[in-house]
Amino acid sequence: MAVLAAATGGALSAPAAAEGETPPGQVEFPTHCLPPQEAGLPPADGPTTARITVDDPTPRVGDTVTVTYQVTRTPALNPLSVALPADVLTPTGRIVLGGVQQGEVTVVGAKRNDPVGPGGALPAVTMTGTFTVTAPGEITLAPGGYTLHTGHLLELDTVCAGAFGSVPPGADPTPSAEPSGSASGAVSPGPSPVSPSPPASPSPSVPPSTLPLPAGPPVAQRITASPLPTANLRAVALGTAAGAPGAKVKVTGAGFVPGAEVTVAGRAGTAETADRVTAKADELGVVLAELPVTDRATTAVVAYEGPAWTPERGSGPSAYTVIAAAPLPPGSQTVTAIVQPGELGMTQEGDAVTLAAVPYGDGGAAAGRIGTVTVKDARGGPAGWSLIGKVTDFTGSGGVRIPGASLSWTPTCTAAPGSPSACTPGSAGTVGPDGAVLASTGDAALVGGTFTVDAAVTLQVPPYTPPGAYTAVLTLTLS
Repeated sequence: MAVLAAATGGALSAPAAAEGETPPGQVEFPTHCLPPQEAGLPPADGPTTARITVDDPTPRVGDTVTVTYQVTRTPALNPLSVALPADVLTPTGRIVLGGVQQGEVTVVGAKRNDPVGPGGALPAVTMTGTFTVTAPGEITLAPGGYTLHTGHLLELDTVCAGAFGSVPPGADPTPSAEPSGSASGAVSPGPSPVSPSPPASPSPSVPPSTLPLPAGPPVAQRITASPLPTANLRAVALGTAAGAPGAKVKVTGAGFVPGAEVTVAGRAGTAETADRVTAKADELGVVLAELPVTDRATTAVVAYEGPAWTPERGSGPSAYTVIAAAPLPPGSQTVTAIVQPGELGMTQEGDAVTLAAVPYGDGGAAAGRIGTVTVKDARGGPAGWSLIGKVTDFTGSGGVRIPGASLSWTPTCTAAPGSPSACTPGSAGTVGPDGAVLASTGDAALVGGTFTVDAAVTLQVPPYTPPGAYTAVLTLTLS
């Protein structure tokens, strides 16, 4: 289901296209308009010409897209027997989403119109709204029904819906709807503002026998959403960090695609050495292998899927040293000191983040900060690390949800003095359920250090989200 948020705006007419050309996003569909009961008018049937445009035709998952729905021609008529003055017409409508994301977008327009004579056709209107992209792939946008509310003398709604499928022109597509008709104030004595009979020049109806009904609303716009970049969580650990030439090293890998063929190989800097074996990842993505290290140039071990190592499908290197004993002269002794490699770990301040409150109706940005994270890398090898964050949907009472893709952050990262590695903060942007990088260090001949990681976070709360507390889980993964 789409996440909906209405917004006002818009001029009343669509941008002009070159003569004879149909503007992009413009379609026409048969429409059945039901006047307010107080008007005493018959339904108006005829074509609606509509245009849908978007501000971003290639969004990413988690992005907010603004859509504009312009009705440039409608069969709906002035429901009053008197003229409508300027700026008394307020339109509302909906856009139907299809493809990889199903749902509806509510759109609203400003109270703005030119004067309309008695029985005259209602003018063009423009409505806007927004939705949040929740899935990658093609999303279609089609015009849905719309309501034209007039607020002169009486508050009246003319409800227009597409005549599709089994709903023929002349039939009521919304039998359960009750037209509004409460008076906005006292009306001075005189002719009734509503007509008990049809106007002299009604909108021409479309006979069912001459115009086959389409199965559904025509697609006016197509956008292609791209997925968020996924975090690479592949990693390897060695049973020992050093050995003599020919020693067999136990290698444990994790984060690989279940069932994938994985190559475990030695490395010298960025080049592979002659040491290489293959293994298959189990159903949990875990790889167990034993690598004979015979190449004295090997200084690290990596694992990867596919024909060659890539940053997207390979692990970072885990340090390994080949120790070759040289013959000693008579009367000599070998003295060996070992610096034992440590671990990669993190701690965080607190386990709860409270965001600022936003007012009901307005929605907007709820800001806060994550608990500060301290990363300590004492492995002493060439492999850097990545800290990845993922967030679930925010859930409130009654099952109301705010998508996790509505949470964004601006990370910071500082290395402690003396740390061999420099820390790079992740890019500012959406966190979401697919994950985003909070901070990282690169591979180098020697890495390590202590790092302080923080981030300012903002949750975009849609307008008119029901009041209450909304809770999500932010998970940080260090690898």
